[in-house]
Amino acid sequence: MVSELIKKYVDGGLKLRRAYEGVTKEQLLAYPIPGTWSLQQIAIHMMDSDLIGADRMKRVASMDKPLLIGYDETAFNLLPGIDEIDAFTAIDVFDINRQNLGVILQRLPKEAFQRFGIHNEKGKVTLEYLIQNYIDHLDYHLEFVAKKRALLQA
Repeated sequence: MVSELIKKYVDGGLKLRRAYEGVTKEQLLAYPIPGTWSLQQIAIHMMDSDLIGADRMKRVASMDKPLLIGYDETAFNLLPGIDEIDAFTAIDVFDINRQNLGVILQRLPKEAFQRFGIHNEKGKVTLEYLIQNYIDHLDYHLEFVAKKRALLQA
């Protein structure tokens, strides 16, 4: 069960890469659904979120009941320069981060996945929960990527 979860987590990098294949810079910066994030902002958010997620998972795997701090994803996406970051490099970072963390996760003993940290907004979260949460988070955003690409005919 845990090995399947790790595989799904690691395979998420390829899923994100495929979701953005063929997208142009113009399409990345477009807002096909007013009031929502662009494809660019989603790509950068996925990188940011996964880097934070990897830190959380490593803390839970290696520390005794670490404190895990939430963040404001919308505020992150409003930082200056977001539209100038190369979205495809961000996707590469996302993929490489998952591959590297996968190496660690695959070598942990089974009981490590029940280790937990204390999230300041969610409370007690296990390593297994965190892995599943980041799998689900990617799938959640991939739905939006597909909808926006369809509207952009990308």
